[in-house]
Amino acid sequence: MTLPADHTPSALFVCVHNAGRSQMAAGFLRDLSGGRVEVRSAGSEPADQINPVAVAAMAEVGIDITAEQPKILTVDAVRESDVVITMGCGDVCPVFPGKRYEDWKLDDPAGQDIDAVRPIRDEIRTRVLALLDQLGVQPV
Repeated sequence: MTLPADHTPSALFVCVHNAGRSQMAAGFLRDLSGGRVEVRSAGSEPADQINPVAVAAMAEVGIDITAEQPKILTVDAVRESDVVITMGCGDVCPVFPGKRYEDWKLDDPAGQDIDAVRPIRDEIRTRVLALLDQLGVQPV
């Protein structure tokens, strides 16, 4: 993906509840990009709160996502993002011509214990590092 040199790349992570996978991905992208990527996350049916096990799993790697709240997916969030990454939400994401879309097939951490969430977290980190490379941003 080639973006103008003066453009801050942006990414939107979408999952159904915006409580686990998309929040972990957003946390990693914010942290690893050092603020050089505009990060959004949203859900088609947002939960009341972030999954506490996802919060705990991220805390283990030094990333605090406790201040985040699940947010509803909006057309504007999609329109304003360079890349839209869905995580098991099917066809609820609006499609705009010229946008880059990816679907990351990841297990849902909902209802899982910390031992089950750690590998999901680690896979998300690996994919976020690949995304940074594709966006031309060196991780910090």
